[in-house]
Amino acid sequence: MKEDKNESRWDKLLNIRTMGRDDTHADQYRYPYEPTPYSVLERLANAGYIRKGNILLDYGCGKGRVDFFLSYQTRCKSIGIEYDERIYEKAAENKKYAVSSGRVEIELANAEEFAVPETADCMYFFNPFSVEILRKVMARILESYYAEPRRIQLFFYYPSDEYISYLMTVEELMFTDEIVCMDLFPGEDPREKIAIFELDYME
Repeated sequence: MKEDKNESRWDKLLNIRTMGRDDTHADQYRYPYEPTPYSVLERLANAGYIRKGNILLDYGCGKGRVDFFLSYQTRCKSIGIEYDERIYEKAAENKKYAVSSGRVEIELANAEEFAVPETADCMYFFNPFSVEILRKVMARILESYYAEPRRIQLFFYYPSDEYISYLMTVEELMFTDEIVCMDLFPGEDPREKIAIFELDYME
């Protein structure tokens, strides 16, 4: 399969191991680990939203694929946040050997308790947790935004209707764009996209 080949090719190139799904510790609030397909990440990297000066927070980073790939492709700095210690260990192991490891940090933390650095200006989510947790995470992001007003971009890959409905109610957020990824996979799934929201700082 072409997709599988692309997956292993990038893992090899980045010198990491991120393939496979893991739902060992999944429950109704925290969803299984499943890496974002590299073809989707290529599209995001090529869209030009994330650049060298950006600092990306990857919520529910799993084994760190998003962090290592985007840091390699866009030269941004990445901070991956993972609550599952076993999966975090795999990300930490990847960091030892990854070609872009110098620009990546991996943190073992619960997303809703993680204090958002005032320098972070991009956030990435691939349905890592329930809307209940997303609300708390959003409160943390807003806290950081008001402490240090800046433009923050939020990227939601394969967003659920529940996520979108909630995000549309957050006053400070503005829906700005979507990167369509439907053509990358069979089945014409309308959720195959990255929805982009923004917290914009106006002088």
